[in-house]
Amino acid sequence: MRSGQTDPVVATVHGAVRGRYEHGVAVFRGVPYAAPPFGPGRFRPPLPPEPWDGVRDAGAYGPTAPKPPYSEAFARYLSDPSVPGDDCLNLNVWTPEPGPGAHLPVLVWLHGGALTRGSSAVPVYDGRTFARDGVVCVSVNYRLGVEGYGLFPDAPANAGLRDQIAALRWVRDSIAAFGGDPGRVTVAGQSAGAISVGALLAAPRARGLFRRAVLQSGAPEATDRDKVRRMVRRMASRLKIPATAEAFAAADRDQVLRAQAEVGRFSSPVLGGPGFGLVVDGDVLPRDPLEALLDGGASPDVDLMMGWTRDEYRLWLVPGGLLERVDRLGAVALAGARARCHCGNEVVRGYRALRPGAGAAETVGQLVTDHLLRIPLHRLADARPAPSYVYEFAWPSNLPDLGACHALELGFVFDSGDGPDARRLAGEGAPQELADAMHGAWVRFARSGDPGWEAWDATHPVRVFGDGAPHTVHGPLNAEYDLWKADAGTPRAARPGRTVRR
Repeated sequence: MRSGQTDPVVATVHGAVRGRYEHGVAVFRGVPYAAPPFGPGRFRPPLPPEPWDGVRDAGAYGPTAPKPPYSEAFARYLSDPSVPGDDCLNLNVWTPEPGPGAHLPVLVWLHGGALTRGSSAVPVYDGRTFARDGVVCVSVNYRLGVEGYGLFPDAPANAGLRDQIAALRWVRDSIAAFGGDPGRVTVAGQSAGAISVGALLAAPRARGLFRRAVLQSGAPEATDRDKVRRMVRRMASRLKIPATAEAFAAADRDQVLRAQAEVGRFSSPVLGGPGFGLVVDGDVLPRDPLEALLDGGASPDVDLMMGWTRDEYRLWLVPGGLLERVDRLGAVALAGARARCHCGNEVVRGYRALRPGAGAAETVGQLVTDHLLRIPLHRLADARPAPSYVYEFAWPSNLPDLGACHALELGFVFDSGDGPDARRLAGEGAPQELADAMHGAWVRFARSGDPGWEAWDATHPVRVFGDGAPHTVHGPLNAEYDLWKADAGTPRAARPGRTVRR
């Protein structure tokens, strides 16, 4: 607490909240932005919370959305606190100046976790360093898994995305009281959080709620509706109930989570498999978000910063020994990657020629990483009328085999690498100068829309963090991108093993 000051109290649109002073900034945790999504509200769009009288304590993280725990292999690298309770549609605010009139930039953080795990209580997401540097930081909980992204005949789709829009509306209406400027909001996310940001860019109901956006290791995408339906039906079969929202709402919540974990245990970004995702619903997400952004009709005036880690796939393959198993599969794994990425043999051969010493796992991993992340983000940067800034995170973890893996950059972006949570991925001795550079770029982008390097243009500038001093390279994706462009121009009937769909 600041010397001579009492706990800060701020009035939101629903009632007053009391936070705490910590590390020189004010923090408010567990502030509800919507009503608990259970009982009559389960599987339904979020509703405003009931207003309260007096002052509500906001000193501790609020309940997290229902979710299964990580497997033992992944829990070694990723922490995922679970806070019990129904009031899980809540958010946290860190601010250096709690009170109206400061007009500070705002960064709203959407956590990752494959839309099935994660929360705003993950320690690496501590927003105090952003507040320390003059940016109001807001982190958000939203519904996950079948609760947030199940597809039912008797309930609207994309409940988790609707939660995020409700949280952004709360920011618009309340953040000025915390010292923020509702006209200078940056929405940012990593992995599933970045996929969510891509959907928000394309969602008409989110228009005008933010000015800038950051996509870390996630590209705009829509999941095939049949894939999500199959996930729900498999869960329903295990639970011995109909595949309806009404039946799921009546089922025991712990049993639903167990069924979700069992059905989704073979899902992987590299290998595919069943899973939940955002779907085109003709309502909150009327079009595939990548298509909507590529044709220039969605959020054309929103500045973007986006990028990836050099070895994304290693977090997906190292836990559980998948890296070695994929290497042993060799040609079979490469054929599976070709099917996973919907590409021709020429692309696979091209990747092997570009990496002559690489094993099957590295080739498969880079191929899938490019398919999911680098290529769509490259296309997005090419298509955007507003400025776009692209980065690559290249610092390899001090832990064996992880390299510059998925999620490793988070401790540097939040400048939270001195905590045990960040050390799960980075190991000991992560360079502070790299955190200074990355965190500083994110702060500059939230303040002005310019992170400190050239905006994307025909020379394709990419800021590289972690491979020596931060520097900008031009056109590092050209060889891979040319392979994908050539493949896109090949008629499907001319590709071995491909079926022409009528």
